[in-house]
Amino acid sequence: MAARQPFTYMDTADEAVRATCDDATICKRFATSKGYWKDPYIQYFARSVGERKAPEINRGYYARVKGVNHLLDAFIRNSECNCQVINLGAGLDTTFWRLKDENLLPKKFFEVDFPTVVARKIHNIKTKPPLSKHLIETHSTDSLILDTQSLDSDRYCIIGADLRDISALDEKLKKFHLNPDLPTVLLSECVLVYMTPSQSSNLLRWAAEIFHTAMFINYEQKERFLKTGWEHADALDMMTVYSMLPQDDVARMECLEFLDEKELLQQLLQHYNICWASKDKLNLGNSAVCKSFDLRLFI
Repeated sequence: MAARQPFTYMDTADEAVRATCDDATICKRFATSKGYWKDPYIQYFARSVGERKAPEINRGYYARVKGVNHLLDAFIRNSECNCQVINLGAGLDTTFWRLKDENLLPKKFFEVDFPTVVARKIHNIKTKPPLSKHLIETHSTDSLILDTQSLDSDRYCIIGADLRDISALDEKLKKFHLNPDLPTVLLSECVLVYMTPSQSSNLLRWAAEIFHTAMFINYEQKERFLKTGWEHADALDMMTVYSMLPQDDVARMECLEFLDEKELLQQLLQHYNICWASKDKLNLGNSAVCKSFDLRLFI
């Protein structure tokens, strides 16, 4: 019998990164249970709401979800849904189901994460009819692929891969019919921070080289994008994004829980940025989104 290999520092670090998937899911589950925003599908990935989260944490997630959703939805609308989405480090995210409900589903929605995370998500989809129902409704051929590390249907694909291995990532995406000629939006909310600077730069450079019309949305410094082949990039701190959200909905949300330390919320939101970069060979108008992110965009 072969000797069991000891855990390395990389194994331990990767396990810590995978744990953030559960942390984010539980935080979103709690916030939606309090009414911060609607997500009828997250309950199928987090059984309970968990312990109470501080109001500033819930408001921070509210601003993040609303900001990212705005940029994503604007891109999809600009392309009239003739595009693809790649969610890098997707975890147990429910965006595919939201887009399906809102008639904003792109031609194909890809998700990539560690194989162990992907296996869990696929199991939940297989065993939860409200999740699998949407998959069945958007699949019309006999080519459905489903195993423990990948799921591929006409409109939705989940891939188990390591984002640090660009060649393997590229190979797997193309295997499941990624189309470099389609306008593409890449989401990577909290992934690059867990990679080395060279690893994350390689990922950004790969995306800039393979797609001629694309937007990349994440929490990152815009200079990193400009140095890796993106034409336009901009960023706002989350406090500014928070102030740009529709104020009637912000007022509704702020009534959900009393916030004693408003200065703490401000410090928290100012600590994080949302960044978006674009290439726009097809002139879809996504470069304009990068250059002008103001209140009109949220109305």
